[in-house]
Amino acid sequence: MNPQTDAVSELAALGAVEALALFRRKALSPVALLEDCLARIERYNPQVNAFCHVDAEGAMQAARASEARWLAGQPCGPLDGIPTSIKDLTLTRGMPSRLGSATSSATGPWDTDAPVVAHLRKAGAVLIGKTISPEFGWKGVTDNPLHGITRNPWNLALTPGGSSGGAGAAAALNLGLLHQGSDAGGSIRIPCSFTGTFGIKPTFGWVPQWPSSAMSTLSHLGPMTRSADDSALMLSVMAQPDPRDGYLGNPRGGDWLVPAPSSLKGWRVAVSLDFGYVEVAPDIRACVEQAVLLLRELGAQVERVDPGFNNPQETFTTLWYAGASQTLGRLDAQQRAQLDPGFRRIAEQGCEISLQRYLQARRERAELTAQMAQLHERYDLLVTPMMPIAPFQAGVEVPVGGRFSEWTQWTPFSYPFNLTQQPAASLPCGLDNGGLPVGLQLVAGRFQDHKVLQAARLLEVRLPRLRLNSPRG
Repeated sequence: MNPQTDAVSELAALGAVEALALFRRKALSPVALLEDCLARIERYNPQVNAFCHVDAEGAMQAARASEARWLAGQPCGPLDGIPTSIKDLTLTRGMPSRLGSATSSATGPWDTDAPVVAHLRKAGAVLIGKTISPEFGWKGVTDNPLHGITRNPWNLALTPGGSSGGAGAAAALNLGLLHQGSDAGGSIRIPCSFTGTFGIKPTFGWVPQWPSSAMSTLSHLGPMTRSADDSALMLSVMAQPDPRDGYLGNPRGGDWLVPAPSSLKGWRVAVSLDFGYVEVAPDIRACVEQAVLLLRELGAQVERVDPGFNNPQETFTTLWYAGASQTLGRLDAQQRAQLDPGFRRIAEQGCEISLQRYLQARRERAELTAQMAQLHERYDLLVTPMMPIAPFQAGVEVPVGGRFSEWTQWTPFSYPFNLTQQPAASLPCGLDNGGLPVGLQLVAGRFQDHKVLQAARLLEVRLPRLRLNSPRG
């Protein structure tokens, strides 16, 4: 293929849907797209530290095979030739899965694909490498003892959030067009909000998980991209069954690619800017209010609501710390000494949780799930800010000198919906007073993921498009 000049000059801005259209017209080669992507990774990754491993040779081999298929008019799947990254926590054949931990093996073997990787590979995705996570994905920022600090492309002094912070930074700079994230307490949505990208935590069970997460049924896998269309496309591939998955979701399949309606007429949308207990920065509230006006303009019936639940932070941390304790139990004394001190602290706290308290947290989770199910009998969507604060200093768990002592205190809008297993997405909705991205959270009832995606598609063409060509110092 001989890419046209206009296609080449815009490679850094392409989305997956756009790239596939160019492949079909033979106006762009998967090889040219990958070459551009690898060149930008080489240039920008030293600044943002998004990737812990890049497989340039393996990716180029896959891109050449894809080019041959497109030339023959026989693409192997819906993602054929699209550069794609995998989170370090996800098993990938031929690539190290270090989990951000010095306690992991440096030599493998790495001979197995997790189900989601197998699905992406079969669909023709060109796997370019692994993105960085905090150790075992334990916190809402991204740094670890093995790979160091990941930085926000919008301001390199700041965090991109976490735990899928490497994927968020890579998506913001389009270092690959599709990025796999995971979310057990906000780990897709937090970095998407902080980096001005789109990501969805789908209904639990849609995307198969194996090996199962230490965080059990809190953990969800999903896409992180620059647009809702690209995430819908990626999710259509990720959300396929696998016999190794111990938690099966709704067997009917998702409506990921159903076109968005022309309006939201007939939709009922609940809006809560603070859940009744969250302090949100005024400039972030203002951005969210502008998005709410757009929902009205699209025809939705918008109502201010109090979702009616108390802060479930203690319920969440009980289950979270108990999960972390499972990892600690597999390590010897020498390995424990190598851990991120913060992870070791919560894992040790998890070891002290009584069975009675753990079961009580399970009951509290079930009650919250029932409350939200009742809310979604009345409303198609719940809309909230994604984050109450702006990105802060990289390399710390909480803002220095602030009112927070742990990451769950500054992420109050994310983890409730891991407890309830609902679909929830972060959509960029503008910039705050410091010129940093603001995320809008869209939440729907379980197995109503298509509503989140459809609303996001309608909103994103009306909201400011946040695009970076290179990192900002």
